[in-house]
Amino acid sequence: MALSVLAGLSILVLGESHLTISGSLIESLHDELNKQGAAVHSIGACGASAQDWLVKKTVDCGADRVGTGKAVVRGPDATTTPISQLIATDKPDLVVLVIGDTMASYDKEAFPKTWAWQSVTNLTKAIAATNTRCIWVGPPWGTPGGKYKKNDVRVQLMSRFLSTNVAPCDYVDSLDFSKPGQWTTTDGQHFTVAGYKSWGAAIAKAIAASDSAKAVAKTGAKPAAAAIPAAPGARK
Repeated sequence: MALSVLAGLSILVLGESHLTISGSLIESLHDELNKQGAAVHSIGACGASAQDWLVKKTVDCGADRVGTGKAVVRGPDATTTPISQLIATDKPDLVVLVIGDTMASYDKEAFPKTWAWQSVTNLTKAIAATNTRCIWVGPPWGTPGGKYKKNDVRVQLMSRFLSTNVAPCDYVDSLDFSKPGQWTTTDGQHFTVAGYKSWGAAIAKAIAASDSAKAVAKTGAKPAAAAIPAAPGARK
């Protein structure tokens, strides 16, 4: 078997509640990256948007997993940690961000475009300032309705928005991994174990195929900070 491009790389994975639930990406994605030889640190924070990783913020729940160890699940005492601090401590070759559903604001009539742009670009700018490669994973299809009011129109809008605003991070479009409604959810947004297993495997494959992973594997050196995309023309 050919050696994975991820073998020997240090990967920091940050995300929302998709990385906090038993059987979620903190198991499926984390395990897939481990299998490919990466040293993985995954952190999930319920309801955390991009800007919440610039500061220390208390969240309703969270989880933290390092290497082959078990995930440490936290309740109301969970917090985010500033990205600059995490990168300084872990010194990752790659930062993977699984942030999208929380920021999509499915329960709001209008998508908060200006806030989302500021939040996303401030985080990517902070990562770029450390000369660390990054990959942003967008939201997947869910089941329309449910507790979080997830809907196909908004998830497509959020995915398009992220695809044009997360540079210098590579973008992984999770909508390409399945058909609408293909993966069963428990509440419209969070998947069953089978869904998370499929999503995690697809994300890991996309990370291994990304320009960022290949560049780090080839050179072993961190790139210079890249330019941040301009604000969208139409702001609310």
